[in-house]
Amino acid sequence: MNAQLDAASVAGELAHLESIPLSDRDLPGSTYELIARTARRHHDRTSLHLLPGGKGWDRPETWSYGELLRRIDQAANLYAALGLEPGGVVGLMLPNTGTTYSAFFGAQVIGVANPVNPMLATEHIVDIFRLTGARVLVAPAPEIDAAVWRRACAVAAALPDLRALISVGGAVDDAPPLWAGDFDELAAGQPRELTFDRRPGPADLAAYFHTGGTTGTPKVAPQTHANQVYVAWALAQHAMFAGTSVMLAGLPLFHVNAVHVTALAPFYSGGSAVSLGPLGYRDRAAMADFWRIVERYGITGFSAVPTVYAALPAVPDGVEISSLRGGIVGAAPLPGRVRTDFESATGVPMLEGYGLTEATCVSVLAPTTGNRPGAVGLRLPYQRIKAVRVDDEGMPRGDCAPGEDGVLAIRGPSVFPGYLRAGLTGPAPDPTGIVVDDWLITGDLGRVDPAGFVTLTGRARDVIIRGGHNIDPRLVEESLLGHPDILAAAVVPRPDAHAGEVPAAYVVLRPGAAAPVAELLTWAAAHAPEPAAAPKFIDLIGAIPLTAVGKVHKVPLVHDATRQVVALELHATRLRGDIAVSTHNSHTHARIELAGNASDELIGALTERLDAYSFSYAVDRT
Repeated sequence: MNAQLDAASVAGELAHLESIPLSDRDLPGSTYELIARTARRHHDRTSLHLLPGGKGWDRPETWSYGELLRRIDQAANLYAALGLEPGGVVGLMLPNTGTTYSAFFGAQVIGVANPVNPMLATEHIVDIFRLTGARVLVAPAPEIDAAVWRRACAVAAALPDLRALISVGGAVDDAPPLWAGDFDELAAGQPRELTFDRRPGPADLAAYFHTGGTTGTPKVAPQTHANQVYVAWALAQHAMFAGTSVMLAGLPLFHVNAVHVTALAPFYSGGSAVSLGPLGYRDRAAMADFWRIVERYGITGFSAVPTVYAALPAVPDGVEISSLRGGIVGAAPLPGRVRTDFESATGVPMLEGYGLTEATCVSVLAPTTGNRPGAVGLRLPYQRIKAVRVDDEGMPRGDCAPGEDGVLAIRGPSVFPGYLRAGLTGPAPDPTGIVVDDWLITGDLGRVDPAGFVTLTGRARDVIIRGGHNIDPRLVEESLLGHPDILAAAVVPRPDAHAGEVPAAYVVLRPGAAAPVAELLTWAAAHAPEPAAAPKFIDLIGAIPLTAVGKVHKVPLVHDATRQVVALELHATRLRGDIAVSTHNSHTHARIELAGNASDELIGALTERLDAYSFSYAVDRT
């Protein structure tokens, strides 16, 4: 079957699936009911393999569904015993452990789970928990992560309404007054079934996730139980998750992908998750044995950013990976060579996906067969995706025709209720400016064909994606402007062969200032909003480019950053040439006109190096 017919067949399957109303599908009313249903059906089946990290990957702690449900019940009972009221918020600053799963999903039984990246600046974490009204905070004990424990204690001291601080993974010396004890010890003393009558419903809030913001503190995106259950069900209909899938989990649970793609989706159908351990994909020792882990646990799939795929070791001789159905990739530009290398080494497809925290993680996923050429994938069932024209404020002003480029908008059961904002009676979701007539205005550029296949053409939002981690350049610019010698700053993505993009800063110094670039880089790293946001490069320029109406114009800076990368690769391959960089439909393209008699061997070396980047290019001989 050719690709076009195969794609038509996949689209037809989607239409058939949607012939039954979603309301008739008897979805669970909450994430708790989702897990409880599976535990009733498959009580003794494995839900989680919890790897300790490093070379101990063959010595897991294994939980059945019955044990997972019991631990969630005990966690919820613990929160209630500590005085958490129904609908109350539990803040989580945890690496991935078994306790993280029970603490997270237990919080969703009685109230709202609020996981944060513990590497955020302390003041940003405080701002998030003040907004959400966190009453209980769970963090790793000093034995697990001393730096995060110190940060958690500082956060707890800044939250006057916090009722308890709980540690995970060991004893605590000189504990602050709010410390209630070790999570596992406290939970083990609780009844094994829920002690309270309250059960969450579809409209209740399940989680608060932070996402990139335009001010000093990241925005908070609430998700309802209906949002989360729907996405778990929708993913479970995909061939990657069919039957008893075994998903490898290497992303932290403060990331929506870890919660939905490698936890709730396999839990929905009675599959299992294999947690790589506290460091996840950053665990070099475990990742060195990646394919042996796939063989040992019969991994059927995993989800990762392009940098993880690019760093995978070669598949060792004699290692059996036939269980693998494919790999899911998203959150960053995908170099073509990364896909080619993975698919040729494994014999399974790399499936691109697209989604936002505001749309509960996944809205588009490539089918295992039959994707349209150039498309990211097909919309999930019961979601609607279209491209719209927008005004200068980003508000929709009419639909685009099928296949016409515009700003993507999403409608359906995955769309969140709006960003959390403070109010007179407490925080509440507010859709103003982001959800218009039930359509989530994503800010991402793309087009949608009549069958629902989505092609991305760029990002309208000014976000740098470093190894799958979203960085708001405005926060970096604000931190740079705190330097006494910096008058103006603009931060743009610079292509990077490993991380996809890294922050590059263009700064204007105050008259008379002469700060060395090396000194500025050191200062910027110390004052960045988070480590990943520290600029990797700083260039001194005379003025920030402006548009005709006086707005900052970053396109020339993006071109310059790309031009510098190409120049370095030319130098590395001992070639000379002229470089022209352009942008079309938000895609950056470099044209290199080589000078002199360049050999085929050197040109091949150059193209091999350039293939590692996400921008397109063309090489011409003069």
